[in-house]
Amino acid sequence: MTQQTRWGILYCPKNSMVCGPARKWDKIEKCLKANGVDYDFVQSENSGSVVRLVNMMISNGYKTIIVVGGDSALNDAVNCLMDTDKQTRESIALGVIPNGLMNDFSHYWGFDEGEVEQTVKWLKERRIRKVDLGCVRYTNKKGEKCHRYFLNCVNIGLLSAIMNLRNQTRRLFGSRTLSFFFSMVLMIFQRLEYKMHLKINDEVVKRRVMTVCVGNAQGYGQTPNAVPYNGLLDVSVVYHPGMMQLIEGFYLLITGKFLNHKNVHPYRTRKVSVFDASHAMVSVDGRLMKTPVGEFSIEVEQEVINFLIPE
Repeated sequence: MTQQTRWGILYCPKNSMVCGPARKWDKIEKCLKANGVDYDFVQSENSGSVVRLVNMMISNGYKTIIVVGGDSALNDAVNCLMDTDKQTRESIALGVIPNGLMNDFSHYWGFDEGEVEQTVKWLKERRIRKVDLGCVRYTNKKGEKCHRYFLNCVNIGLLSAIMNLRNQTRRLFGSRTLSFFFSMVLMIFQRLEYKMHLKINDEVVKRRVMTVCVGNAQGYGQTPNAVPYNGLLDVSVVYHPGMMQLIEGFYLLITGKFLNHKNVHPYRTRKVSVFDASHAMVSVDGRLMKTPVGEFSIEVEQEVINFLIPE
């Protein structure tokens, strides 16, 4: 077997109160062997090593790269692929075995953390779908033009701050629901609205906004109708509700009915221009990024990544 047929597997362990990293990998390894998968395996030490290891796999000629991790690790992988030339990128298929703090893009396709054997069987079938990527184009503090691709979503404002808290509190509680609830309680004491100036299609939004989600996929429940293969981004702009409406909004978010809230204004577009959101946190695929300096834009690039999907 060569790297043309062997999988390159990047294992990104997470801290868990239920199942330790070694035990989790043992389970995955048994499934791989039972399904006759030939693979080479590397483990990331931290989030910074993911980029180095994915680039190593690309350089070594692996045509199937499987990330055992969550949305942030997948985000690093797609950004590595987008740094290569088109011919190299189109020769590689990216897959995922969900194992992160947030696995929204995996869940969109029906992958489940508890169904490792089913996931491996699906990946082995090598059913490829070309998927879209969103792209944030911004200027950093050094005045340099930068960009960052995303599979799931960009959040600006309150939900970005909540997800940042959720990532931190889940390490303490070990429970997705408990950490999300505790994060919401903490956010009562935080800023709940931000002055923003946006342009979506031909509409200009210039007012105080609680949160904005630009979704290439489900956007952690905020853009539930988004699909990563239609060349469009879904956008949810949430104006500042009262406290009872805020609680109702969180309930609708958890139950998958977010767009039913009267303070949520949905759009579908190819580009969002952000002229001002200077005091709001910005996160990309669940990871907080340094707030862009000045204006930035969010666009979509259609069918640029080969992704392994279920039946």
